[in-house]
Amino acid sequence: APSLIALAACPALAQEAPLGPPLDAAAFDARTLGRTITYSVLGEPYGVEQYLPGQKVLWAFAAGECKEGDWFQSGEFICFDYHEAAVDLQCWTFFDAPEGLVARFENDPEAPPLISLSESPAPLECQGPEVGV
Repeated sequence: APSLIALAACPALAQEAPLGPPLDAAAFDARTLGRTITYSVLGEPYGVEQYLPGQKVLWAFAAGECKEGDWFQSGEFICFDYHEAAVDLQCWTFFDAPEGLVARFENDPEAPPLISLSESPAPLECQGPEVGV
């Protein structure tokens, strides 16, 4: 059967469980609001995002200062705008999977997804020059 040959040629496809439909704005808000989520890529810490009321976020890379932004739904994507000229919109598809919240950048199956490592109700602790702004 051709499908078995395809799976044998690409074993990663055979192992990855289907994620189901991406979260829409309402489901994403319900899943994230009031939480601070630490994300990893390939098992390494990537960054932390705190989800605030009004579709606002506070983001920090693993060793960086915080950036304020907001998010909105655009088609199947949840897009983040950090209001910096040098940073384009960051659009992701989010899935609620058994291993945690999974985010695929612009739904690119070739790029490694972000996977939530931990979730906390505690606020993000910010460092850098814009603390308290």
